[in-house]
Amino acid sequence: MKHTIQSDKLTVTLDSAGAGITSIIRDGIEYLWQADPAYWSGQAPVMFPICGCLRNGKATLQNGKTVKLDRHGFARRREFTVKDVKDNEVTYELVSDSETLEAYPFSFIFQMNYKVEDNHLYINHIVTNTGDETMPYFVGGHPAFNCPAKDGEQFEDYVVEMETAEYANCPLISPSGELLDEQRTLRFDNESILPAEHHLFYNDALCLEYPKSTYAVLRHKDSKHGVRVDFKGFDFFQIWSSANDGPFIALEPWTGTATTSAEDDIFEHKRGVKLLAPGKTETTTYSISIV
Repeated sequence: MKHTIQSDKLTVTLDSAGAGITSIIRDGIEYLWQADPAYWSGQAPVMFPICGCLRNGKATLQNGKTVKLDRHGFARRREFTVKDVKDNEVTYELVSDSETLEAYPFSFIFQMNYKVEDNHLYINHIVTNTGDETMPYFVGGHPAFNCPAKDGEQFEDYVVEMETAEYANCPLISPSGELLDEQRTLRFDNESILPAEHHLFYNDALCLEYPKSTYAVLRHKDSKHGVRVDFKGFDFFQIWSSANDGPFIALEPWTGTATTSAEDDIFEHKRGVKLLAPGKTETTTYSISIV
């Protein structure tokens, strides 16, 4: 079921199937990628309870149980319950069941809350541990934006501008999705601007580890206007497009990453893991603004 929320500047459409975003429009311009399957059939999948991949699709918990999860987890493939709908806000909910417990042996309530204010869309990941043991988990966003956003422009006319200068020696990503710590390519050399070039994504995403920046803007090189993603509180930031020259760029805040070649297979040992005590709730937020 789809829902539309809006302010005086933004119109946003959401879908209870996966609790993702399907449209962001300002002044008649569609900024969100519209899922052309010739390039990539996704748009803005929600990641929970992992970001990226586990080695061989599984990991061991410290209590001896096993986690078995596909890339980015199961939330993006589940139908969420609609909990609340307002003119400018929607909340979706996913509750653990026999299927999720088989893959991820923790009881939880996972809510996705979206709220539009002015030119901002706030994306709130609300996780509650309803079990009786500490729950390790990750959340992340994967929103992709049209690049170019306007007719007559080219992909190469765009840049991704970070808030501040970054030094990002990005790990190579293996075909199975593992981050290869020992194989890296320098993408930001104490600079803040990355020109959009398709070849940058021929080996998957660029992973910025613990960036100094708290936001990034996808914009035309000759303009200050574009799509801004604020991701304070997220330890990792991915920049991605499809390897077949897709006309979009995804700006992705993640609390963790795929398993790295330097990590073992203990789930709680993964970088950025959040540990939520029984009965506790935690909210992690990023925002998308058309500026």
